[in-house]
Amino acid sequence: MKKQTQKVRRGAAGRRETAARSDCYVELAITKGKGIKINLTSRVEALYGDSIRSLVSDVVHHLGINHAEIFIDDRGAVPFVITARVEAAAKKALPELDKAYFLQARVKQKDAIRDRLRRTRLYLPGNQPHFFLNAGLHKPDCIILDLEDSVAPSEKDTARILVRNALRHVDFGDAERMVRINSFPLGIEDLQQVLHGNVQTILIPKCESADSVIDVEHEIKNFLSLHKSQHKIFLLPIIESALGVVRAFEIATASPWICGLAIGLEDYTADLGVQRTTQGIESQYARNVIVNAAKAAGIQALDSVFSDVSDDDGLRKSALEAKAMGFDGKGCIHPRQIRIIHQALAPTAEEVEYAQRVVNAYEEANRNGSGVVALGSKMIDAPVVKRAQHLLLLAEMNSSLGSKKP
Repeated sequence: MKKQTQKVRRGAAGRRETAARSDCYVELAITKGKGIKINLTSRVEALYGDSIRSLVSDVVHHLGINHAEIFIDDRGAVPFVITARVEAAAKKALPELDKAYFLQARVKQKDAIRDRLRRTRLYLPGNQPHFFLNAGLHKPDCIILDLEDSVAPSEKDTARILVRNALRHVDFGDAERMVRINSFPLGIEDLQQVLHGNVQTILIPKCESADSVIDVEHEIKNFLSLHKSQHKIFLLPIIESALGVVRAFEIATASPWICGLAIGLEDYTADLGVQRTTQGIESQYARNVIVNAAKAAGIQALDSVFSDVSDDDGLRKSALEAKAMGFDGKGCIHPRQIRIIHQALAPTAEEVEYAQRVVNAYEEANRNGSGVVALGSKMIDAPVVKRAQHLLLLAEMNSSLGSKKP
């Protein structure tokens, strides 16, 4: 009778043939005895080889692995990437592992601000960490680490660990730290990882009902309660279907944690069975519904991305149209789009001049103890004053961009 050979338990994380700068590829195979053997190929081995081996050894021992052979092809990956790739490879080899390896967090945890500016949201694929490191230098209002459409199903487990680590270690500047999770039930696994990081807003994709929002809120509440955390996290549903548009107000008011309502036009037009056009006739109704639902709910309305990165004029026109419709921001798929959108959404000189007159009249009325605010013969009510103050804040932020056109 032939002796059956036991299958070697192994896992891999990253792409060996296409490993990008600031990334690495890791293979891990569980062995019988022999301890931990690390085979390292790295362009920085002379300087950091010993540190990398020590870090990898710390990760596997923390995960409870005492015997394994590990191959690493390093392309200048920083520690949070190396530890994420090793942890992911280990969990592919041993799916029953329930531990996580956390380097000491380098980023101070900050609560989200409900009414902060969200003019631009820069999407970054969650499985490509080389995009993370300098993303904050482009100064988007928000950075989205994406676990949904930009990540292949085979890489989602690795991506969520990378995103978790990035939230704890990467300085994104003043950008709001967002994560787009997958639809449930896969999104539950995303939350179990990324909530360990410094995430401020969770994006809910393909949202079609209030229940989808409530389910996400419930999972976050359970996590925060379990970890005795008071961290404030907001929710941003994305409407991407005809049914979602019909239920937009229901979704926008599903939770007090919601800070905005976004529309995703690629999936929406696909759901309608039509082509997305530059003119946008096919999505005019949906965009109007999203703006009205968001404003009625007292939250921000956020427009979809403009998918042609090379068409600056088209992007500028689309952003100006979004502004005219009442949108507060627009998605970005490339850093070069950020400045164009900021400039397009910036208040005009005439708008700033009028807003300043409104605020001056309001402040004068307060100084005089008057409950009535007037500008010439026109009475000014509280919503007009609030809109004027918001517009002046926009003007101040955009002044830092300078007058040079991109």
